[in-house]
Amino acid sequence: MDFSSPMISLLLHILVIVSLFCTFNCLETSSQLVNQTFQSREELHKLKKIFATRLNRINKFTLKTIQSPDEDIIDCVLTHKQPAFDHPLLKGQKPLDPPKLPKGHNKIGNLSESFQIWSLSGESCPDGTIPIRRITEQEMLITKRTRGFGTKSTEDGATHIYANAKMHGGEMYGAKATINVWIPHVESPNEFSLSQIWVMSGTSGKDLNTVEAGWQVYPLIFKDNRSRLFIYWTADDYQHTGCYNLYCPGFVHINKRIALGAAISPTSTYNGKQFDITLSIWKDVKTGNWWLDYGSGNFIGYWPSSLFPNLKKAATEVHWGGEITNNHYPRASSTQMGSGHFAEEGFKKASYFKNMGVLDSDNTWTALFAEPIYSATNANCYSIKGGRNRDWGDHFYYGGPGKNKNCP
Repeated sequence: MDFSSPMISLLLHILVIVSLFCTFNCLETSSQLVNQTFQSREELHKLKKIFATRLNRINKFTLKTIQSPDEDIIDCVLTHKQPAFDHPLLKGQKPLDPPKLPKGHNKIGNLSESFQIWSLSGESCPDGTIPIRRITEQEMLITKRTRGFGTKSTEDGATHIYANAKMHGGEMYGAKATINVWIPHVESPNEFSLSQIWVMSGTSGKDLNTVEAGWQVYPLIFKDNRSRLFIYWTADDYQHTGCYNLYCPGFVHINKRIALGAAISPTSTYNGKQFDITLSIWKDVKTGNWWLDYGSGNFIGYWPSSLFPNLKKAATEVHWGGEITNNHYPRASSTQMGSGHFAEEGFKKASYFKNMGVLDSDNTWTALFAEPIYSATNANCYSIKGGRNRDWGDHFYYGGPGKNKNCP
């Protein structure tokens, strides 16, 4: 080949330029990748340090650790060292003794306190401690949350869908119900399905105060698809205050046998054996605190009245029912509510609330003073059907499969 020819010389010149250009750009690209990797590692390290600080605030020093059969870790923490007393309004306080039960409560026979999987280990927390489900770094990393971990802000962008019963008008000092427990399918980890009681006062979108309790399937927070006992509270319409369970200071836990956030067992089966839990939320006439009770006299703990500007006196609205989140609304989600079957299917097939009641100004449990308003966001996806009879009092069936031929 004649390298001296003008054409060959030009081609070689072009090849050199292209080669140099490629080398420069490849090095630049490689450098960018190295920088990005370094930056990612540095950011991850910083994030882990932040998470570690947050975890230290949530996961308190434990006197005993219990390994649950479902892989949860339960820490037995001294009652006066629990997260609640990190709250500025509660610093220096100690848990209060349970108050007298309101008048008209029903004694429930054969109600076991061992309705959670961790208690099947045969281990229990010592006197003077409470069981707290340990939060792991992995759970925080999955949610990518630090300050907002365990709050409603985790559900940014999600549409909340309901099928519930509502009472409003007048003052109410508590609400209760027996709630059927299921394990509904949840389409994606950052969607949830729950059934709960809401006790509320204030204006939605502005200054709403709520205390809430029930069961929930929420893979993002709990890393699995089990149904779990949970609570929630907010003093400013879910903006900056409140959280699930004990993820932030507020709720004072006093029960050494019941762990918030722990999985429930057994649960109901379709056309088979049914399992339910009875929960009541009510205001103590002496202290003004809002107590949470399992069954009748199994006090779980209380929300101090000092947390709430609008719930200091009474609730103005109470809800019972189901809720799911949908992350791709208006397209339907296949996340189920309740049993995953419509209300019309009835007992053993649909989920239910029964023996609903409210606490009146005389500190007495009563039946509902009026028929509740039953409503469903979209009855083709999730429905509700109410009634009243001698055995179940005020009750309703609710739920559904979500996405189906009538709910695209």
